[in-house]
Amino acid sequence: MVKEGFELKQIDTKKTLSEKDLNKIAEAPTIGVRHAQVLVLFLLIFLAYGIRVTLSVAIVAMTDPTASSNPNVPTYPEWHDKSIVLSAFFWGYVIPQIFAGWLAGRYGSKWFLMGAMGICGTMCILLPAMAAAFGSKGVMINRALQGLCQGFLFPNVHHALSQWVPPDERSRLGTIVYAAGPFGTVIAMLLTGIISASYAGWPLVFYVYGGTSVAWTIICLVFTYNSPAVHPRISEAEKFFIEYNLGHSEGKPSHKIPWKSIFTSLPLWAILVSHCGQNWGFWTLMTEIPNYMGHVMNFNIKSNSILSALPYFVLWILSFIMSFTSDSLITRRILSIGNTRKVFNSIGLIIPAIALVFLGFTPSDDPKRAVALLVVAVGFNSGIFCGFNVNHVDISPNHAGILMGITNGISNIFGIVAPLLVQFLVSNEDDPEQWKIIFFMTAGVYVATDIFYVLFGTGEVQAWNEDPEEKSTKNP
Repeated sequence: MVKEGFELKQIDTKKTLSEKDLNKIAEAPTIGVRHAQVLVLFLLIFLAYGIRVTLSVAIVAMTDPTASSNPNVPTYPEWHDKSIVLSAFFWGYVIPQIFAGWLAGRYGSKWFLMGAMGICGTMCILLPAMAAAFGSKGVMINRALQGLCQGFLFPNVHHALSQWVPPDERSRLGTIVYAAGPFGTVIAMLLTGIISASYAGWPLVFYVYGGTSVAWTIICLVFTYNSPAVHPRISEAEKFFIEYNLGHSEGKPSHKIPWKSIFTSLPLWAILVSHCGQNWGFWTLMTEIPNYMGHVMNFNIKSNSILSALPYFVLWILSFIMSFTSDSLITRRILSIGNTRKVFNSIGLIIPAIALVFLGFTPSDDPKRAVALLVVAVGFNSGIFCGFNVNHVDISPNHAGILMGITNGISNIFGIVAPLLVQFLVSNEDDPEQWKIIFFMTAGVYVATDIFYVLFGTGEVQAWNEDPEEKSTKNP
């Protein structure tokens, strides 16, 4: 009996399995070591996103002397460069992406993930001290260094998934890992608001997240390995099940990187353009929703954090519904992989664009409508998880880490530009007309970039995925 979930059609496309090998597959555990690796990656993304978004809520308390009842909690109402402070994370984040993808492919992901998260957590712990000593400029430097560290995460996570997750489990386990982002966002916004409004005040937020992130590095040290081939406690059955499905036996083989073909690939440009549009809108809303809710809708810091987190909770829930529906459309052959990606990419960008247009026309005395539209704008953005976000693996499984490094690095430049543009265009944070410009502009970016993806995206594996020599070996 073949292990449940293992597709027999895969056997037809590879060498004939012996009875011994079939027995190994049958004995492979349904829940095994590969799931422990995924759990550690889930915790990583959960904490990483928490660190990213804490400042979006905490900066409201950092600049409001009335946020906490404790008079000893430091505040800095003289800061008038909050949007610049919020953009500083991305100054470092965009730098190492492509290099990180190359390093992961060459040396494995474990030590880069540990080092990046350990340093990032340490910087998080030091943030209150740097704010006290150097003001907003100190926070900018701190956040830029945090961003530099987190720039190693996604390419390395992509690579780790390519080593541990068989294709028939990739959608489910990949969604668990990447959906940790919005879940971490929800928890971070809630905790940051509650802690910032408490007697302990906003500094405790950074101590908690920093300390937990450092603790994660110990978990990573003990429980994670670069591949099944080097894991000392994995069963032979599970090791064979993973490696056979992935098509290699001693870790993924090294492939020559076809840089020219990659950078001249129109399907990759479709992913890149859509990724840029997504990051423009996502980080505009992520960094500025607390300011909008506080200044236009007049919510206090605790209510602000709860309502700011609600859209991301809905995003997290919808991400599982979207991924299940997407997989169902593909496995039942209702839509091709490429068309499925385009449908869900459009759900993730066009519906939020429409919601943002309506949000721009929402008066400040109608907060319920504003919150509902923000929930739609952020929640339906989950469609992109089944759109461009997984398309790297579709078009080039061998170079998915590099492709993620390219698109994630370039697109996050807009994580810098978007908050800076808000700083420039919204000179009066209490003026809803100025916020209307931001919402309309974001909607336009969403629509334009999705159209480009629908026109030029594909789900087909590209010719440059494999080396010519490797192709000739496989097809004599």
